[in-house]
Amino acid sequence: MLARETAGDPARTARALAGLRAYQEAPRDPAPEAMPGIAQLHGATLRDYGGSGPPVLFVPSLINPPTVLDLGERSLLRWLAGRGHRVLLLDWGSDLAERRAFSVAEHVSEILIPLMSQLDEPPALVGYCLGGTMAIAAAALAPVPKLATIAAPWRFSGFSDQARGQLSDLWVRSAPAAQALGVLPMEVLQSAFWSLDPRRTVTKFESFAGMPPGSAEARAFVTLEDWANDGPPLGQAAAREMFENFFAHDLPGSGEWKVATEPIDPAALPCPAFHIISTTDRIVPAASAPPGAERLELALGHVGMVVGRRAGAALWDPLDAWLSRPRPT
Repeated sequence: MLARETAGDPARTARALAGLRAYQEAPRDPAPEAMPGIAQLHGATLRDYGGSGPPVLFVPSLINPPTVLDLGERSLLRWLAGRGHRVLLLDWGSDLAERRAFSVAEHVSEILIPLMSQLDEPPALVGYCLGGTMAIAAAALAPVPKLATIAAPWRFSGFSDQARGQLSDLWVRSAPAAQALGVLPMEVLQSAFWSLDPRRTVTKFESFAGMPPGSAEARAFVTLEDWANDGPPLGQAAAREMFENFFAHDLPGSGEWKVATEPIDPAALPCPAFHIISTTDRIVPAASAPPGAERLELALGHVGMVVGRRAGAALWDPLDAWLSRPRPT
């Protein structure tokens, strides 16, 4: 990929490799302790970020750790807890022993909804990326006062033909190993992300090569890049459903995705919904967003909309305002 993206420009190749080496050798701060868990099921944990008021449960993607929502000084979860919300996080965990054979749908029916039922009152749901897809299903099947999604894919036919073709080829090559192992390794998933935006993958390391070592900008880059390269493997059943039922056949977008035998229609949810969409997202394009009357469109990237310099005013404040509205009775 590097050779292809920097063909004919050896200086760019050298800068990108220097940036990669600098990233590998950069010092890391100790990881903060996980927030306390209040319930567990099949290796997943509900973590309590404190705060007051009605509960708000954040549902992250099954891919990459949930720490993007709690990233150092750019922690959306801790900020919202300080704004009068009781903030909870569904941490899927790294132990797949009890959920290796769960599809994406079964993560909703066998983990998310049962954990929600253990709370004193139904929580509002906020789902990020694939977590938003799952949060929509949970809101269709369980009592939920309101639902918000952030960069959530639903109409998978909204991904480009090129992206869907690349993902299909990746799955064809990886499926036999995933079947044998019972999981799809994170490294395979990361290569899929690289293929969606190879130019940015190279240029970000070129940029890092020019950052002063140890600067706030450099530390933020390392923290975010460590998150992007971290995470447990994806269970084989969830991987198969994602690649075959979602990307290849778009069952959610065509109204044919079922959770606990029930078809899920995001346009017919029994609760208010708010969809935050990036118009410049290379990971989850705006064309794949779920339908809904109340939408917020941002010209920020898939991760930048959550943790970038403009995220506070662009996403955090509007999400706080929407969550603070009186809940339907």
